[in-house]
Amino acid sequence: MKQILKPFIFIAFVLVSFQGYSKPTNNGIFQIRVYHLKNNEQVKATDDFLQTALLPALHRFGIKNIGVFKPIANDTANDKLIYVLIPYSSVDQWMKINGQFNADASYKSSGEKFLHADSKNPPFVRLESILLQPFSGQTFLKIPKGKNAERVFELRSYESPTWHLADKKRAMFNKDEMNIFKRLGFDPVFYGEVISGSRMPNLMYMPIFKSVEDRNAQWKVFGNDAKWKEISTDPFNENNVSVNHIDSILMHSTEYSDY
Repeated sequence: MKQILKPFIFIAFVLVSFQGYSKPTNNGIFQIRVYHLKNNEQVKATDDFLQTALLPALHRFGIKNIGVFKPIANDTANDKLIYVLIPYSSVDQWMKINGQFNADASYKSSGEKFLHADSKNPPFVRLESILLQPFSGQTFLKIPKGKNAERVFELRSYESPTWHLADKKRAMFNKDEMNIFKRLGFDPVFYGEVISGSRMPNLMYMPIFKSVEDRNAQWKVFGNDAKWKEISTDPFNENNVSVNHIDSILMHSTEYSDY
């Protein structure tokens, strides 16, 4: 009887999980891991773990183009953060990743100090995980060429009051807004809808800029763009109510990030 019920339980789980979301356009997903840290000692411990254990293991598993970022304001923040952006080819690959870590001797050896730290001296405060379904207009990570210490990655998060309005905003991105970004040279690494996380409904994306000054100048250009003014004032898009909270985090990539 239990064997018969398993397929139905799984189907019910999938239906509940995607309630309120658009139909997936592909099998790929993105994960953002956010490490919350209280001091520079924890920052160093997490940096060492990511550089010597986590990223090499993911590379061995065939997962490439992993971005690791630190907010520009990290040094003076009480809650210091490290963001890790990981692309998975499928939900199944993501679900199996912990099993691969557990079976990987090199990962366990390289990460021993971090993974088995004493509770009196933990290497991080908390780990947060966000799963994203990519937008149909860009289903892949767009990786910048080379590395540049001055390059700014801006992680933007748009929270909506209802699923209907989040759908409206996503459609606005796919139809027009992404084309404006492309024309103006913003070149976001990704666009995604949060399918599992602490803040939902929520859309996130990550444009790239040459510097903080370039970022500020580019957003002014965007705000004055004729096409943006047209779609942002179109009543059909409900742009003035489709988003009720925006977060913007300016970051640099780490030396050991893939880009």
